[in-house]
Amino acid sequence: MLDSQQPLAYRMAPRDLDEYIGQEHIIGKGKMLRRMIEADRLSSVILFGPPGTGKTALAKLIANKTSSKFSKLNAVTAGVSDIKNVIADATNPLISEGKRTVLFIDEIHRFNKLQQDALLPYVEDGTVILIGATTENPFFEVNKALVSRSTVLQLQPLTEDNIKTILRNAVDDKERGYGLVDVSVTDETLGKIAMMAGGDARNALKALELAVITTPPNAEGTIEITNEVVSDCMQNRIVLFDKDGESHYDNISAMIKSMRGSNPDAAVLYLARALAAGEDFEFLARRIMICAAEDVGLANPNALLVAVAAYQEAMAVGMPEARIPLAEACIMVASSPKSNAAYLAINQALNDAKTKDTGTIPMHLRNAPAEGMKDLGYSVGYKYPHDYPNHITKQQYMTDVMKDTTYYEPTNIGYEKKIGEYLDFVKKMEEQDDNK
Repeated sequence: MLDSQQPLAYRMAPRDLDEYIGQEHIIGKGKMLRRMIEADRLSSVILFGPPGTGKTALAKLIANKTSSKFSKLNAVTAGVSDIKNVIADATNPLISEGKRTVLFIDEIHRFNKLQQDALLPYVEDGTVILIGATTENPFFEVNKALVSRSTVLQLQPLTEDNIKTILRNAVDDKERGYGLVDVSVTDETLGKIAMMAGGDARNALKALELAVITTPPNAEGTIEITNEVVSDCMQNRIVLFDKDGESHYDNISAMIKSMRGSNPDAAVLYLARALAAGEDFEFLARRIMICAAEDVGLANPNALLVAVAAYQEAMAVGMPEARIPLAEACIMVASSPKSNAAYLAINQALNDAKTKDTGTIPMHLRNAPAEGMKDLGYSVGYKYPHDYPNHITKQQYMTDVMKDTTYYEPTNIGYEKKIGEYLDFVKKMEEQDDNK
């Protein structure tokens, strides 16, 4: 077994661009970042993406490749004084030797506003070339001025094939991995590790390392890594989900858009991802209710009833049983015909109420609870619809200035088609009143 006390993931970090696996969209042959690194013509960049996707590895490659002076800070532990020390060295010709300074800041989103502001002028004037790494979306978490002066590159979760390649390299590498150790592991088992790692190479290598060091050799001296050993080491698949981060918003957005787009399979998958990651099920229930009202609307009024009932049941029983009514409501909303006519109606009416003089309420529609109000015209002339054929009669309901306005325009979809037919019938009855 190797004597190194360094973790396998650290030892297997790529030493050059050819060893770097994945992120072909930014580091592949001919891509901008690769050209910048190979030509040693760097400009400030911010790398963001989930853990274990190669952000720090890229920074190390740049450090090995560049002729510039390379400095590194971790935003978790560094302060303004550390930034000032780097800047002082960068501007001191005796220390910098006339070279540019590349400053790598890991977890840059953890820098507060004061720290980011202290760095900004030196990035702007080129004193330092910034390489920032973050798991958070920099457009939300990093100073906008810093972002605007940097090229933002997004790293994606590694594919299972990417991770299988990284794992196989670790098994075969005689210098840094287990190439000198009699380790037997099938491609199927490596695929299981890759699947359970959830796109995170660091977690995959940690699992492989744990499997190797905790599995005793068999009678032939071989350490045999089986699916059962992997299951014991990893327990559950890593869920790429941060309840407070970007993945929270991406996942709920995908769930809502899948319900709106009438794809129940995708909708229930995103619901399951959220529940598996420990998302607040009350939040999920609220989003389903909103979607039922906004996107299904009167095309299927029962969808909102089911969504509200699911919310109430989920709150009453809690998890894990809450997953069942939530799934029912989610699938109901996704499987229902869609209409946003009611949503559009209230939005337009609210806009008019806020921006226009919408007139005064007609006197015949006003209440007259006190003696003498009818003498002033309150409620006088009101026609009680139930006293007329079909419970419909012609009278003005809109204010004078808004009487020609239409807000609700029912579609011909689902139950809303019946609503449209009824409203057409109402108009017909009112026209008959006019002709009498």
